[in-house]
Amino acid sequence: MTHERSLAAYLKADRLDTSGPLLEFGEVHLSFGGLKVLDNVSFHVDPGELFAIIGPNGAGKTSMFNCLSGVYRPQEGTIRFLGTDIIGMRPNKIAALGVARTFQNVELFEHLTVLDNLMLGRHLHFKYGTPAASVFAGRARREELANREVVEDIIDFLEIQQFRKSFVGFLPYGVQKRVELGRALAMEPRLLLLDEPVAGMNLEETEDMARFMLDIRDELGIAMILVEHDMRMVMDLADRVLVVDFGRPVALGLPADVQQNPDVIRAYLGQEHSVIREGDS
Repeated sequence: MTHERSLAAYLKADRLDTSGPLLEFGEVHLSFGGLKVLDNVSFHVDPGELFAIIGPNGAGKTSMFNCLSGVYRPQEGTIRFLGTDIIGMRPNKIAALGVARTFQNVELFEHLTVLDNLMLGRHLHFKYGTPAASVFAGRARREELANREVVEDIIDFLEIQQFRKSFVGFLPYGVQKRVELGRALAMEPRLLLLDEPVAGMNLEETEDMARFMLDIRDELGIAMILVEHDMRMVMDLADRVLVVDFGRPVALGLPADVQQNPDVIRAYLGQEHSVIREGDS
């Protein structure tokens, strides 16, 4: 069985509703005291789309992720995921709906193996209780084996077979970032929030991560929101791009159009814009 087929089976690809946006982020305002963090930000994400958010440090990108995952509660606006209003919903409930997240700084259990870290991503899908777990037979054993099979498929998909029994804390940084992505996939997400997934990586590691992101979109059909400072990667991979500055939207559109926006060139891309264009020629 191919990776694509086995992963598509576990992801239940036919569950995706393509009749409308997967996520609607509408006219959101977020403030802390007198500090305006998000100022009337709106966008949507379609099923299977790779949507990118770019902007300088402090522009409000991570704050958007925190609103989406239930860490922050905006004062105004609407956030609807699969048609459900998620503002005020607890983070674990949002995760159960199908929103998974990776972090700029790796957040793994260093003293557990790769396999164990990925199994933790399956916690929402374990149904048996403590009594069944104590004897590890019947339903508990069946669920454990079924969830482990899913994790093994993800290990194959991300090409980390050789590290499956290694303790995460001893692995190279690039592999740790891949394990964190795998743990997010193990949650069976409909939407992945990727917070600077290639930060601190070398060129080879960055290219590998980009390839996996494309595979996640094209083979698994999972929508992603990417926050990233690597402009070349964003412009190469994203279907659409939102540019923000001081919590305010500056531009929204196709990568080619955003690159030509004078405000974006001046405020964000600057000299790097010429590098991107030369690389495309």
